[in-house]
Amino acid sequence: MSERVQNRSAGQGPGTKAQRRLAAQLAAKKAAEARRRRLAILGSAASVLAVVALVGGIVWLNSGDDKQSVASSSANPTAEASDEPTAPEPQLPEGADPALKTKPQVGPGTGELKKLTVTTLIKGKGPAVKAGQQITTNYVGVFYKDGKEFDSSWKNGQPATFGIGVGQVIPGWDQGLVGVPVGSRVQLDIPGELAYGNESVGGRPGGPLRFVVDVLAAQ
Repeated sequence: MSERVQNRSAGQGPGTKAQRRLAAQLAAKKAAEARRRRLAILGSAASVLAVVALVGGIVWLNSGDDKQSVASSSANPTAEASDEPTAPEPQLPEGADPALKTKPQVGPGTGELKKLTVTTLIKGKGPAVKAGQQITTNYVGVFYKDGKEFDSSWKNGQPATFGIGVGQVIPGWDQGLVGVPVGSRVQLDIPGELAYGNESVGGRPGGPLRFVVDVLAAQ
């Protein structure tokens, strides 16, 4: 009984070692394959991450360029809006001074204004305005005391046409523009009694006023 056991054990010994070696080899092979798979997976993951990082970097750079472009356009003077619309250049009479194409800068007067005062700033070469004619003008109106603008044909976008010397406009205009040559730019300093009165009523400017008027045509 013991001999059979011994013989069986002796017969099983070499077979067990061979199986162990085979199992060990298989295990080593599986471990190597597992390592290769892990390395392959890690390599693929690293490649994907690299691509993602590259794409992300490009998107970030583009987004920065967009922000910079927006900031630049916001700071660009050509994008800013103006409160006053740009009026088209007026049609000037033949031979008129090109300065009549641009809006004049009008400041306040000095001292107390007691009478209508007409000052020629640019003398035109056309015929003198006559009472009863329809005249076309560009003008700027300011308060005589502080120079604050209250009306302007330049702001309205087109010249104004009206009868002169027939009561269609304030007396200071009826009196001050008759006799002015077409193509002229004149300054009218008008006391309140020849304008809209000395008090502001119904939104009309009160007190002494200053107008700079360009006479563009008379018919």
